[in-house]
Amino acid sequence: MNNKNTKKIIVCVFLLALVITVMGGWLDSKGTEYTEATFKRALIAFGIAKGLNGVISVAQGTEVALQPAGIGVNFTPGQILDPVNDVIEQFSWIMLASTASVGVQKILLTISQWPLFSYSVMLLLLLAAASYWFQPLLQSRWRPLLFKVMLVLVFLRFSVPMIAIGSEFIYQQFLSEQYVEATLQLERTTEKVSEINQNVKPDISQVTDSSVIEKIKQLYGSAAAAIDIDARIERYKTAASEATGHVINLIVVFIFQTILFPIGFLFVMYRLLKYFLTLAWLEKK
Repeated sequence: MNNKNTKKIIVCVFLLALVITVMGGWLDSKGTEYTEATFKRALIAFGIAKGLNGVISVAQGTEVALQPAGIGVNFTPGQILDPVNDVIEQFSWIMLASTASVGVQKILLTISQWPLFSYSVMLLLLLAAASYWFQPLLQSRWRPLLFKVMLVLVFLRFSVPMIAIGSEFIYQQFLSEQYVEATLQLERTTEKVSEINQNVKPDISQVTDSSVIEKIKQLYGSAAAAIDIDARIERYKTAASEATGHVINLIVVFIFQTILFPIGFLFVMYRLLKYFLTLAWLEKK
């Protein structure tokens, strides 16, 4: 068997394998399953981030009033959470883009599974395979156009489900642990901040009685409240430092899985199809 016939057989086997894959439907079912899973994870992460953003907004709007020695001073300890709130807002935009990206993939997946589209792809694949063995097709001037159209449709038909499968593989192998840990810790941070918000002590109001005993009581109450504010600030600091790191981890997970990986995969698939097109254009005989 000469080199030319070997190329013919390789190309035809590959084309027939694609036909069988389209007919079997397993690629589509897995692609749909994994796309749905990614979409749900994105919605869960987005919801957790918005929940944390909500309790931080409550903390930032809570004032504590002290009046040591009759002098009024207002504190807003929750303002220390400003940096993490900014990160969460940026994360919300990233999650919106990631969720939209997965939503577009779901639509494209539905279109690629349209029966008429699938039948058209299978017909072109069979014609391309037959063009190697039937002389009229082999020598037809339409053969290069047939291959170009076929490869474009194959790209559209298989790229989205393969992106979903590859993305899920990357997630399970390298990103799942980071995602689970980050979402769990952000839920705990939300609970902590909410608990701190609920433990706000009543304001220490000015006492009209000017007796020495009442002033001592007022100073003592103000000092106790000040100590409480210091403790709250420290707790807010701890929550902020924990939340920032986990939010960044989630940003990395979703940027890689829903943006960088699909773009890289499409580029690689395009290069492979271009190589296949060059291989498929065998010399006519």
